[in-house]
Amino acid sequence: MAAQREWIETDYYKVLGVSSTAADKEITRAYRKLAKQYHPDANPGSEERFKEISAAYDVLGDPAKRKEYDTVRKMGPVGSGIGGQGGFNFKIDDITDLFGGIFRNAGGGAGKRRTSYTSGSVPKGSDLEAEIHLSFLDAVKGLTTSVNVTSAVRCSVCMGSGAKPGTSPVTCQRCKGTGVLNDNQGLFSLSSPCPDCGGRGVTVIERCPNCGGGGFEKKNRQVKLRIPAGVADGQRIKVPSRGETNASGTNPGDLYVTVHVDKHPVFSRKDDNILVTAPITFPEAALGTTIKVPTLDGSVTLKIPPGTNGNKTFRVAGKGVRRTGGNGDLLVSVEIVVPQKLNDRQKKALETFAGATSSSPRQSWEEETKS
Repeated sequence: MAAQREWIETDYYKVLGVSSTAADKEITRAYRKLAKQYHPDANPGSEERFKEISAAYDVLGDPAKRKEYDTVRKMGPVGSGIGGQGGFNFKIDDITDLFGGIFRNAGGGAGKRRTSYTSGSVPKGSDLEAEIHLSFLDAVKGLTTSVNVTSAVRCSVCMGSGAKPGTSPVTCQRCKGTGVLNDNQGLFSLSSPCPDCGGRGVTVIERCPNCGGGGFEKKNRQVKLRIPAGVADGQRIKVPSRGETNASGTNPGDLYVTVHVDKHPVFSRKDDNILVTAPITFPEAALGTTIKVPTLDGSVTLKIPPGTNGNKTFRVAGKGVRRTGGNGDLLVSVEIVVPQKLNDRQKKALETFAGATSSSPRQSWEEETKS
């Protein structure tokens, strides 16, 4: 059985939004729905979420792997590498060696094999949240910018030692500088962070007046950020390893930046398509015309055919949001502008037109309402 650390730490059923008793078809349907929703081409910035969904389906979509996964999850406390302050922190190289060894030793037949268990990985620092406001055009085209965050950094007075200048930390007497306490259980040993020094291996006698012995202080810093083309309002962008560091000043968390997009006076957006409304006159709608329409980068010429109605939408291919896998389109809706005031010449011309019109569009409509 190939025991994997992430199997114990990650609930793949929760990732796909299904129960642990879900049928295979239900799991497949859930995966396809989420994969479509979070595919990077359709939802920029969702690469990590898409990878998480794919990893979950890679296991749950395979009956053999799913059975193995369920078995390992039931053994969770034994095989977990999840550690923290006051908790167990170890990993298993091969879970079958553990239980296989128990049965072999009990039977005295196949020889003894002792599995080695090591202390867990360094705990990750805290994730940070930030917000950024973008113009409509910057969000559509993408850009490289920076965001200001406040986070814990190494103390500038004690350089992270936590000790008062002129003094130094001393070796922790309880763990003898190792930072962990080992509990030998015979078959395997468990390691937990030392409660006296917090896993640092040293203790501070005289604390730094600037950081109070913690070794860190809060400071503002600028984080460079790449905004992908087509980012949507409310979308979160993950910047790996730009969060806060842990107590030892290593293994930083991640930074999550929420994007707010301002409205544009001319353009709006639907998925990767850019929407714009072009005003035309009644004669232009009736007789046809050619107009210039603004785009994200210049303008294009659009032919309006005779007899165009006010609810007509024209598509200009490739003039929407630009993507690596293909661009969106520009959708142009025409709006027939009715004049609020007419001069004598305009009024006479319209009266002549009305007199030359033999039928009304309301005629068929009125007949339908009577039936």
